[in-house]
Amino acid sequence: MTDQVEVKPEGAATTAETPDGVQVAIQRVYTKDVSFEAPNVPEVFQDQNFKPEIKMEMNSKSRKVADDFYEVVLSITLTAAQGEKTAFLVEVQQAGLFGIRGLDDAQLRHLLSTFCPEVLYPYARETISSLINKGGFPPIYLAPVNFHELFQAQMAQAAAEQQNAE
Repeated sequence: MTDQVEVKPEGAATTAETPDGVQVAIQRVYTKDVSFEAPNVPEVFQDQNFKPEIKMEMNSKSRKVADDFYEVVLSITLTAAQGEKTAFLVEVQQAGLFGIRGLDDAQLRHLLSTFCPEVLYPYARETISSLINKGGFPPIYLAPVNFHELFQAQMAQAAAEQQNAE
């Protein structure tokens, strides 16, 4: 079963068009899913030397929702552990709807893997920071991410794996 989604570009917040007819429009940015868990509170607050080990996992995925419209979801999971105890776990799925026209498949894949997550990342950072703060923990500020570099590394790894398989 396929869901039909009608999206009208008139509501676009930001639109860019190049001389060669490529169009990119940010239609909407939204939080798709969010979770905060602090399973060992208040015990972890009693530790005077609270310096948790922070582990971050991040990925993005995209899907076509209508002609020239794509949803991109940036998922970030942040886990803070103090020794063997989890202080908190934050999961955020920050999403956006993008109108994209005039790109070939390789260019579209590149844009969906780099530009779109770059747009979503600051929103996810703010949501994560706010949740951690509301949980009573010291603020954690996530460093900027170079999605172009990550994409290039993924492409290089895929090419190496393909070459090794041959």
